[in-house]
This record gives sequence, structure tokens and C-alpha cells, in this order.
Amino acid sequence: IANTGETAIGYLGIGLAFGLAVTIMACAVGGVSGGHFNPAVSLAMMINKRLAIKDGIAYVISQFVGALAASAVLSIFIKALNLPKDGFGQTDFPNITAGEAFLFEAIITFLFVFVILMVTSEKYGNAVLAPVAIGLALAFLIIVALNLTGGSLNPARSFGPAVFAGGTALSHYWVYLLAPLVGAAIAAV
Repeated sequence: IANTGETAIGYLGIGLAFGLAVTIMACAVGGVSGGHFNPAVSLAMMINKRLAIKDGIAYVISQFVGALAASAVLSIFIKALNLPKDGFGQTDFPNITAGEAFLFEAIITFLFVFVILMVTSEKYGNAVLAPVAIGLALAFLIIVALNLTGGSLNPARSFGPAVFAGGTALSHYWVYLLAPLVGAAIAAV
């Protein structure tokens, strides 16, 4: 998300926008699909045997297709409004190494997925508050991560923007694909 000029919403606004969007969508479709918008979460649920592998694969494919479709629509708006390409919300790590970015994204995704696994568990969870806890956790982790890695925590969320922005965003995508999957797998064990 572009963060320039006097009307910029800042890190707090960006984190809250992502967190609120996930909260709203989890409330809206959580009962239908479990509210899966993130391949890392779907992987963790498959490892936990809370999602059938065939369903998980279908979810992951849908998540990546959705990310591409959303980025395609955003691309049309960016071109129509003559906005800079940094408006795609692509993630990057200009101030740290790839190894540091990988470790950081794995850790924050671990924390995020751990929260999801706990608040949605039959034994410890709370179905009413789960979407709020998940959204707040995401908002907090994005706010913390924005300056370091952009706070992806989601391989699909970074994929669409990377494809359309190209360049560094695409060449660094491997971090945003693999690190969240590693973090999620560790959280699920």
C-alpha cells in the first residue's frame, strides 16, 4: 500500500485496514470455508488435520487465483489513474538481508498462525471472538513488520502484487512464499 504524501494513512492505518478486512471477511465467509484467505493458514490446517488435503489444495489454488485477479483489477485502476507502480502494495525488504527477512517473516507468520490455531480450536477456541482476535493479531504483526519486510504473512497476498509490479518484488518473492509456509508448518506441529 502506497504510503506517501499528506493523506498517507501510515503504518497504523495500513495494519488496521488489513486486520479489519480479514475480520470482516472471516465473519462473512468463515462459516462457509473456514475463512481461508492465506495458503500458510490452509497448510497449517491440513497439518493439523482440520482441513482435508484435497480441500486445502483447492483453497490454495483459489487463494493464488484470487490474488492475481485482485492485482489485475488494481493494475487497471493504477494505469487509469496514472499512479506509480508502488501502489500495488508489493512487499520487499530494502533494509535487511534476505536471510533476515526470511527469519522475520517465518516468525511473524508462526505467531499469526498460532493465534488462528488456538482461537479456532474446538478445545480452546471462541467462535464468536475468533475473527476479532485474528484481525487484531494480523493488524499488530503488520504494523510491527511494515518497515522491515512489508508484513506479508501470506504467500498469495504477496504473489499477485509481485507479478504485476515485477522487478525486485518478483525476485524477492521466494522469501514471501517459503518463509510463511515454514512458520505455519512449525505453528501447526
